[in-house]
Amino acid sequence: MSIKKNIAANYFGQFYVAIIGILLVPVYVSYMGAEAYGLVGFYVTLQAWFMLLDMGFTPTMARETSRYVGGALSDIELRNILRTLEGIFAVIAVLGTGLMLFATNSIATQWLKVNELSLSEVVDSLILISLIISLRWMSGLYRGVIKGFEQIVWLNGFNVAISTVRFVLVVPVLVYIGTAPTIFFGYQLLVSVAEFILLLLKGYALLPRVETTAINWDWKHLRGTIQFSLSHAFAGMVWVIATQTDKLIISGLISLSDFAYFTLAVLVASGVMIVTRPISGAILPRMTILHAEEDQVKLISLYRGATQMVAVISIPLVLIMSVFPQQVLFVWTGDYELASKVSSILALYAVGNGVMVLAAFPYLLQYAKGELGLHLIGNAIFVILFIPALYFLVKAYGMQGAGYAWITSNVLFFLLYVPIVHNKFAKGMHLKWLTFDIGTVAVPPLCFILITVMWVQVPSDRVGLAIFIFAVLIGTLFFSLIGAEKFRKFIKSRYFPRSQKV
Repeated sequence: MSIKKNIAANYFGQFYVAIIGILLVPVYVSYMGAEAYGLVGFYVTLQAWFMLLDMGFTPTMARETSRYVGGALSDIELRNILRTLEGIFAVIAVLGTGLMLFATNSIATQWLKVNELSLSEVVDSLILISLIISLRWMSGLYRGVIKGFEQIVWLNGFNVAISTVRFVLVVPVLVYIGTAPTIFFGYQLLVSVAEFILLLLKGYALLPRVETTAINWDWKHLRGTIQFSLSHAFAGMVWVIATQTDKLIISGLISLSDFAYFTLAVLVASGVMIVTRPISGAILPRMTILHAEEDQVKLISLYRGATQMVAVISIPLVLIMSVFPQQVLFVWTGDYELASKVSSILALYAVGNGVMVLAAFPYLLQYAKGELGLHLIGNAIFVILFIPALYFLVKAYGMQGAGYAWITSNVLFFLLYVPIVHNKFAKGMHLKWLTFDIGTVAVPPLCFILITVMWVQVPSDRVGLAIFIFAVLIGTLFFSLIGAEKFRKFIKSRYFPRSQKV
């Protein structure tokens, strides 16, 4: 499968999923109310924390499948690894669901600050949330199989279809059946059941055929992967702590309706990660295969090209969200008061996310090579810095303090940790990576937006603002694109071939 087709498929699928998920949030809030939507935000946070039980096995399944494609595993070895992981996933799903069900009453009465919803409604919603989280987590195992086989086009087509059912078709349910959160989550549970069954069937259709009697559950099948799994488990734990602790803490400090507004701002800021994630998702299997084939030159070339693509896309979004946060929120929601209330949250998280998507790139090198030692150390240090900063800054500045902590920790991580990883896995590359893959991409759009702020009058009406923001976004994208070295080389070779040295 072509890497270009995989990236294009990832972009189409994930962009569609992200856009409908974000655009429809104001619709959900208008029908369900802010407090009920606060439960949706809490569900997203719980789902992230449930990933702590993954123990690194989902990315292990994707990597082992990629290794099978690269010829490093036999048919029966791959099937035995999957069977063993299925048993582990089933046990963890039952235990995790049981733990969440046991805690529903305590969460509803002692943690969440509920003012309007009834206690029974909140408890019933939390029960449904527990079942949804377990099913969606189990689905991740078979997504790993499908990704490892580089069936990215199919997977994104499936994501588009299931997301349409999940996000769009729930609106008629809210309109014609009811707006209670239990109705919303009941519908989501049915969608999650269908999603799990379809992914399981597709995953098994891709697997090699072997004698059924040869497939067995045994820990020994994971001996070759246990170090990678545990390393990834720790890294995943650190990631969840780093990205979700702020939301968990804030969910217990402010009212559920205010938490909904905080969630809205963070959701918009997550657009920076959403639109760049398809690139890393598409190149991870290919980088793993290139490492298995011992082709270091192509691996580094792919890594640097992907960095430039992420910079081209993420930097304009960060600039728009951080320079015009109130305008972006007003265009999205039509609620000027809401936009004013959380605009600073959007700006802070957008900048932090922009730094993070670039600082996360060294992980791709370590994942492909199966060496996550530095990743564990770096992320542990990140948490050691982030958690205390989060506690003191939230205590001092409230919701804005979480944004300050997020920016500070990510900038320090980028400046201090990334050079160390590059020096080990791609010696001599870091300065070129920093200068030509990020720096030259960032400077032109930054200059463009500074000129825009100084010389262009920002409209005040919603339609005018939408047109203005779209125009500035296109401008920043254009200037970031011409700053990308690989794009300039492509244009020069395509349209000015005579200027090339023979």
